[in-house]
This record gives sequence, structure tokens and C-alpha cells, in this order.
Amino acid sequence: MSGDAERARLLRWVERVTDFCAEEWGLPPITGRILGWLMICDPAEQSAGQIAEAIQASRASLTSNMRFLTAIGLVRKVRRSGERSAYYRIEDDAWQKVIQRKLDGLSAFGEIADEGIALAGGDDHRAERVRAAHDSLAWLRDLAARHPLRR
Repeated sequence: MSGDAERARLLRWVERVTDFCAEEWGLPPITGRILGWLMICDPAEQSAGQIAEAIQASRASLTSNMRFLTAIGLVRKVRRSGERSAYYRIEDDAWQKVIQRKLDGLSAFGEIADEGIALAGGDDHRAERVRAAHDSLAWLRDLAARHPLRR
């Protein structure tokens, strides 16, 4: 496969990641493109200029999104001795962090559901609706506890 064809295949995949991140997590498209590119690029560490060129983004837009991704721990900034440019790579545990944040958020809602069950009291229909949420969240928490992510 030619270099251009391979690059086109990679960029189509990056766009699939972009669409997922936008639809599922409400992230701006450029953020999804950065994540997708850093997941599939070679070498794994890329300068801001390399990333901007690959995903056809402006440096200004890229910089603010790189700061965001670095701040939330999905991307790491890497310095190489003797070089002025910073390089970026996706953290090895990035997806574990994403999943753990989602589980933590759902767990917090489980606590709210507990309060709702107490407020609704008894076995009336209000308590059943809240209990459905509570039981689903408890199932997910228990599943995650029995099958922790390993790398």
C-alpha cells in the first residue's frame, strides 16, 4: 500500500475516533482528532507541528486542546534533551483513566439514588423507578470490582 493510501486509511480511522468522542463525550472534533492521531501515529511521540499537520488543525486551536488533554491526564508532554520542541504522546493508562472517571461518576450517582430510595420510602412506584437506577449502577460497580482493568 502506498504512503498516501496508508495515511488516508489512518485519517479515516482518526475521524471515526473524532465522531465517537464528539457524540459520546461531547468533545470538540479537534480534541477527538488529537486523541485518535496520538493513538495510531508512528512514532508515538509527536510535536505540536506534526500533530497539526497530520490532522489539518491550526496551531492555536491545537495548543489549547493539548493543554486540556494534558491537564486531564490523557496526554503527556515529553521533552527531549537538546531539543526545543515539546512532544506529546497518549498516556499508557489513558483509557483506564477514562473508564475510571466514568465509573466514579456513576458511583456518585448511585449514592444519590440511595437517597432517592430513602426519600420515596416503602415499595411504591417512585422507589421502584429509583431502585432500577440504583440496581443498574450497583451491577456495573460490582462487575468492575470483579474484573479490574489490567495492562
